[in-house]
Amino acid sequence: MSGQTVSMKEPVCLIENDSDGKLRVVRSALDILDKIDQHVVVVSVVGLYRTGKSYLMNKLAGERKGFALGATIQSKTKGIWMWCVPHPEKRDHTLVLLDTEGLGDVEKGDEKNDNWIFSLAVLLSSTLVYNSMGTIDNNALEKLHYVTELTEHIKVKSNQRDGEESSEYLRYFPSFVWTVRDFTLTLEVDGRPITANEYLENALKLRTGHSKKDQAYNLPRSCLRNYFSPRWCFVFERPASGDKMRRMEELTDADLEPAFVEQAKEFCDHVFNEAKTKTLKQGLKVTGRLLGNLAETYVSAIRSGQIPCLDNAVLALAQIENSSAIERARAHYQKRMADWVAYPTETQEELSEVHAAMEKKAVAIFINNSFKDDDQKYQLELMKVLQEEYEKICERNYKESQKACESKIECIFAPLEEKIRDGSYMTPGGYKEYCNDLKLATSEYRSEGGRGVKAEEVLKEYLERKASIGQAVLSADESLTEAEQRAEAEQARREASERENRAMEEQLVVQERLRADQQRTYEENVNQLMERMERDSRNAIAEHDRVLQARLKEQNDLLQQGFDDRAHQMQREINALKVAKAQEEEKKPSFMSTALDTIGTAATLFLPGILPKVGGMAVKWLSKWF
Repeated sequence: MSGQTVSMKEPVCLIENDSDGKLRVVRSALDILDKIDQHVVVVSVVGLYRTGKSYLMNKLAGERKGFALGATIQSKTKGIWMWCVPHPEKRDHTLVLLDTEGLGDVEKGDEKNDNWIFSLAVLLSSTLVYNSMGTIDNNALEKLHYVTELTEHIKVKSNQRDGEESSEYLRYFPSFVWTVRDFTLTLEVDGRPITANEYLENALKLRTGHSKKDQAYNLPRSCLRNYFSPRWCFVFERPASGDKMRRMEELTDADLEPAFVEQAKEFCDHVFNEAKTKTLKQGLKVTGRLLGNLAETYVSAIRSGQIPCLDNAVLALAQIENSSAIERARAHYQKRMADWVAYPTETQEELSEVHAAMEKKAVAIFINNSFKDDDQKYQLELMKVLQEEYEKICERNYKESQKACESKIECIFAPLEEKIRDGSYMTPGGYKEYCNDLKLATSEYRSEGGRGVKAEEVLKEYLERKASIGQAVLSADESLTEAEQRAEAEQARREASERENRAMEEQLVVQERLRADQQRTYEENVNQLMERMERDSRNAIAEHDRVLQARLKEQNDLLQQGFDDRAHQMQREINALKVAKAQEEEKKPSFMSTALDTIGTAATLFLPGILPKVGGMAVKWLSKWF
């Protein structure tokens, strides 16, 4: 999707600790996210303090300075800082970089806060970068104990049972990148060269045995394997000498070790090309504005002493976003109609064409900014809102047309009015002169532009008011015989009837156009809804595939490593995933048909001009997609 984004010159704090030590979201940062309509790729970096996390984030932002680096043993970053930049590779996407305060800061010594910072980094990102020093060994994995406590700080469902399948977390959790700094080892196993990714997977192999020591060894490894997929690893040599390291913000690539520069480039290229758009369950893509609402929702739960619940957060956000989507669509429609409509429009068709274009865009705005509108409650509200706005515009168009017509009549018929006032027609032969002047003025009025949709109706009403004057002039014209007067009176009645018919035809054209507008409104909403539901269904099925493939890979790895029991236990989870995917594929036609009937039935209440056979429309639209 295309949309508005921002390009920040420097990072700002997104989440901080207040005076009571509780986490809170910074309003100014939310205001920035609120301006971002584009989908976002969110990359968070976590790790122990003073391990060089901020340097990597600055590289991703394409800057040497930004996130504070520091050169002492004190942690520089506090809370979670945010930097939004246009994505260098993904068109119409914004790259959101989140730099977290260092975990295990001895000066702060707040383990609970560290857990929440780590959990928020997981919840908000689409790619999580864990930064460490030296090697990936048991000591390094033990320091990553935060991952073993994730299920204590994050729930998927409000009624979640202990031991909820890891596949539920896989739907929400980001991909994982382990970056190892100051790496000095040779990447090989048993004399065979390996890649950095193989190095990580080798470090995550489980140990056979059931002792407490074995269980403690396996726990962080199992959590990483179960909760994060895919996983990558990058190793970095030391960037420079100790003296230069203290001046990292001042150094260019030329001042650093060539190998480190190349490794940093490979890491950045990987993130730019492999880091995915942030999504929620069922593949719902997140915008900057939605990301800000997510941050508020999660932090609010934490502040109130609750555990953030992912499904509840999605439902709460759906209400906020769907209501906002209606208002955004309405605002766009109002503004664009005000920009494009010049009152009065010459015809109803002219107004309808502008309405159609602006309504189509308004519906697209709603569709692209709403989600989980499963019963189409909000889309129906949108249809009602736009219909009401259009009716207001049509009413104004009628009034402006009437004013314009009355003004033209006043000007064009002024000479005739003057003659009526001074009695010029009350003479022998005056009736023919009156009829001739009336005909000329009427012809001139009808040749004028800018009269709008009530041109004939206003003329009819005006001439009806003049009928008694015409009758008086006719009665006073002594040059006409009684038979001629009867003939002229009959002619006047025929002309009045013709004007009545023209006015009725004019209004019938307007009403037919309005009915056509309502039918088109229904079809436009159905068409865009079908496209959205088709897209959502594809995303949901793709998510099922992604999670299923991750579990199948993990099962295969367990079998290869000799953990047959664990692999067999995982089969139940895999079977459930296959069933869920099949159900998603099977429910699509019936779900879409129900949605169509819901929209059609409800729409007839405020769109009386739409086709009455809603079921027939459902068949038509479903046949288009299946």
